[in-house]
Amino acid sequence: MQGIYWQPVIDSHGRDGVPLAGGPLRFSRVLKRDRRGRAEILPASQLPDTVAEALTAPRPSPSSGPSPHIMGILNVTPDSFSDGGEFLDPAIAKARGAAMVGEGAAILDIGGESTRPGADFVAEAAEIARTEPIITALADAPVPLSIDTRKAAVADRALAAGATIFNDVTALSFDDASAGIAARHQAWVVLMHASGDPKTMQSKTDYDDVVCDVYDYLSARIDHAIASGIPRGRLIVDPGIGFGKTLAQNLDLIRNLAVFHGLGCPVLVGASRKKFIGTITGTDIAAERMPGSLAIALAAAAQGAQIIRVHDVSETRAALDMWRALLG
Repeated sequence: MQGIYWQPVIDSHGRDGVPLAGGPLRFSRVLKRDRRGRAEILPASQLPDTVAEALTAPRPSPSSGPSPHIMGILNVTPDSFSDGGEFLDPAIAKARGAAMVGEGAAILDIGGESTRPGADFVAEAAEIARTEPIITALADAPVPLSIDTRKAAVADRALAAGATIFNDVTALSFDDASAGIAARHQAWVVLMHASGDPKTMQSKTDYDDVVCDVYDYLSARIDHAIASGIPRGRLIVDPGIGFGKTLAQNLDLIRNLAVFHGLGCPVLVGASRKKFIGTITGTDIAAERMPGSLAIALAAAAQGAQIIRVHDVSETRAALDMWRALLG
């Protein structure tokens, strides 16, 4: 049903209706919407069979333990917006990775090129030199390792060194070789939406409807990945909070996050310490945006996100533990 978007209306206590993506949340109603702004609430029992399957089927996961999984951010860059330069030394990076696992990270995401707005391009060789030693050092970690890159050569080396997840902010569109590399390594792949590249993306925020446009983009990238030999069961989608979106568009995506379960893949949310949080909370220093980041993490969990990518692992784990206890 092209042009129709189905958004589960999650029951607040998680006891009624059908399970959302096989997880602890449930829904008995669904918002049916289209691009003309028409919307109606329907009982979940009226969902088309294929939509019902996409919204309710359990999601595969690269990690174990309760959902949502915490993906700990380990930037080995000199210029990342929040922690640039802190973990360039492999020994320090390994210690930080181990600490995040101890704090509750179920995945470690290692990146060697900043993708903050306005960031400069990093050559493949330099990015490999930053990331490969860290992944090698952490290869025996008890959680999956993710390589945060848009370059096939960087991903190839990282996956050979022990990473099992290819987290691509361009959804395999930057480098024509990326899909083949992911398929050959049988990697998990995070397909993220971004408008333009990091240098220009904040000038590319024109959408007809940001939720529908991002949904359609991710749906097309899923089709591309599957056609390239990557099974749907290895795909994760990320709406790309902060990547070519205004403050209002970021909030719109977060409010309507549940619609992305219709893609039939685990949903990842990465909003930790981002600028729009600082704008809303009046916090200029990225490292001091943890309270706002926790609010986004809980909002994402309440809409069934399976993975939450964060800097502040221990605080996020505590917040999610409390949320799960309240959920019962």
